[in-house]
Amino acid sequence: MKPGTLQLTPLRDFPAVLPGDSLGELIVAGTRAQGLMPDANSVLIVAQKVVSKAEGRRIRLADVDVTAEAQELADLTGKDPRLVTLILRESSEIIRTRPGLIIAEHHTGHILANAGIDGSNVGLVDSANGAGGAQGESVLLWPEDPDASAAALSRHVGEAFGLPVPVVISDSLGRPWRMGTVGFAIGVSGFEPVWDQVGERDLDGRVMQVTAPAVADALAASASLVQGETDQGQPVVWAQGCHLRLAEEASARQLLRPLEQDMFR
Repeated sequence: MKPGTLQLTPLRDFPAVLPGDSLGELIVAGTRAQGLMPDANSVLIVAQKVVSKAEGRRIRLADVDVTAEAQELADLTGKDPRLVTLILRESSEIIRTRPGLIIAEHHTGHILANAGIDGSNVGLVDSANGAGGAQGESVLLWPEDPDASAAALSRHVGEAFGLPVPVVISDSLGRPWRMGTVGFAIGVSGFEPVWDQVGERDLDGRVMQVTAPAVADALAASASLVQGETDQGQPVVWAQGCHLRLAEEASARQLLRPLEQDMFR
């Protein structure tokens, strides 16, 4: 990304998203209603939760059949065995556990707490019709394929505005050795998520040897400041002023360190 001005604009008063909704159409309508016009340097950052809701990834815990393996892990960690059943279902490997915490490798390759399963801002669910009821009875899983979700949004919104629209699907994750959460890219479409700058020169003329900015993560982290984590209700953000390297083939997996380079597993 070239130095310059980055402007972040959330779509305000974004409607509640229900299973089967066309998230792309909601984004197009909200963008037009707000008088925004994407250009060649615009990127769309969308919070994972609204993607998961549209794709029907909300699960009622009352509908989960607890497995023996999940019950054993729940006994060790003190977590709800129904939640643990879902964590195991969504994971390719359990990395670490302690009371109150499970760190898992999601089947997409991302390593995070609870395999990305979250019970906040899920919506209220009851046993009769999936609406109303008490908070905490349901959880949201990640999209089955966040890259495919990003690509679908890119196509829909791009066709509506007549230009390529790079997309980031973001979630807030914790980081080893640092407190707090920050936005990460879990799905990417339309641009290179990591820029290999090896061989380029710095301000002093030295050739850079290892520099590779995680551009998609930087965009996700920036957008998270205006998306909010509680009741702000601004899951969709336009970033303007982004000079990206466009790419037809892109994946958030490019942000993951290969296992052979992992010093901690």
